[in-house]
Amino acid sequence: MSLSDEENTFYVVEKLPNYPSKYSRFHRCSNLRNSSRRGTERIVFKNGHFNLEKSTSKYHVFPDIVTTFVEARWRWTLIYCILTYITTWLIFAAVWWLILYSHGDLEDDHLPHAINTTEWTPCIREIYDFTSIFLFSIEIHTTIGYGTRSLTLECPEAMITMCIESILGTIIQSFIIGIVFAKLTRPKNRAQTLLFSKNAIINQRDRYLSLIFRIGNTRKSRIIASSVHAYLIRYVTKLGQNKLKNTDQIKLDLKVDNSEDILFMFPISAVHRIDEKSPFYSMSAYDMLKTRLEILVVFEGTIESTGQPVQAKSSYTAHEILWGHRFLQLMSYSRAKRGLVIDYAKFDETIRVNTPLCSARELREFYEFDANTQAVVAKAITYT
Repeated sequence: MSLSDEENTFYVVEKLPNYPSKYSRFHRCSNLRNSSRRGTERIVFKNGHFNLEKSTSKYHVFPDIVTTFVEARWRWTLIYCILTYITTWLIFAAVWWLILYSHGDLEDDHLPHAINTTEWTPCIREIYDFTSIFLFSIEIHTTIGYGTRSLTLECPEAMITMCIESILGTIIQSFIIGIVFAKLTRPKNRAQTLLFSKNAIINQRDRYLSLIFRIGNTRKSRIIASSVHAYLIRYVTKLGQNKLKNTDQIKLDLKVDNSEDILFMFPISAVHRIDEKSPFYSMSAYDMLKTRLEILVVFEGTIESTGQPVQAKSSYTAHEILWGHRFLQLMSYSRAKRGLVIDYAKFDETIRVNTPLCSARELREFYEFDANTQAVVAKAITYT
C-alpha cells in the first residue's frame, strides 16, 4: 500500500468511552486495490535474487569460471560446453597440421594413395587433408580410435602432442561432467519448491501486534535442521537521484508458530512480535506507509534425501505488508483420502480482522492506561 492509496481507504473510528482519543481503535474497512502492488525499487526480488550490481575495474573471470558455468542457464551452459569441445579440437587439429606439414606428409607424393609406390613413412597413417586431421584430433581427444588412422614412431613431437591432448581431453571431460552434475543436483532447484507468502501481515496476538509471513514446502521430501531469519533494511535515497544515501540492516526476532524448534511437516508461520525490542515498536500503520523499508526473509535447511544445504530468500516491502489481515487455514481432514490435505491454492489468501492501526507503543500505553483506570475504579468501589 502506497501513500496514494490513502485516497481509496475508508477508516472507521471506534471510540472507546471515557478514554482519550489517542487510544481510539481504528479499523480498516475497504479493499485496498493497490495494497499488493509491487514497488519499483527493492533490494531483493520476490524470487530471492538480489537487485545489486557490482562495479569494479578488474574482472576475475578464470577463478570463477566454474561458478559462471553452473549459474548460467542450461542453454548457455550447453553452448559453452560445445564451444569448448570444438575449440579444443580445432586448436589441436591446427597443431597436428603443422607437425604433418613440417614433416612433409601433406605433399602429393606422400599421401596415402602414393604410399605403395614410395617408401615414405608418415607421422599419422590415413591422413588426406585438414578434414581427416580434424577427425584424428577428435579420436585422440575422445579416445575413440577407428583403427585405420593411427600414429607411427616417425615423429616424436607427434607422440608428445598425443599425450598432451589425451590428458587435456580427460580434464575437460571431467570438468564438463562435474558442471552438469552440479547443475542437476544444486540446491537452488530444491529452493524453488519452497514458497513464501506473497504478502506479510500484521495483526494482534495476545495484546501484541505481530508481523507474520508464511513458508511452505510443495514437495513431500522433508527439509530438516531448518531455520528462518528476517532482516529489516531501511534506506533513504538522495533527492533526484537513484543512489542510496544510507542503509540500515536490523535482524528481527522470529518465532515459528510460537515455538523455538521448526518441524517443517506443514506450512509454517514466522512471527515477529512487535515489542520494545522491535524496530516497528513506534510505527503506526500510517508511519509504515511513509517509510522506505524492506524485509529480507531467509529460510535455511538441509535436504533430507541428499544432505545438501538449501537456502531460499524473498522480501517484503511496505507495499506488501497488509495491516489488519489474517491468513486462511490451509489444512483440512479428508475422509476420502483418510488424512490431512494441504490446500496451497489458499496459501496467499488473507481475510481482514479488526486490528488497531496505532503503533505498538501507543497500544501498550492504552492497555496500561486501561489497567490503571480499572484499578482506580475498583479502589473507589471498595472505599464506597
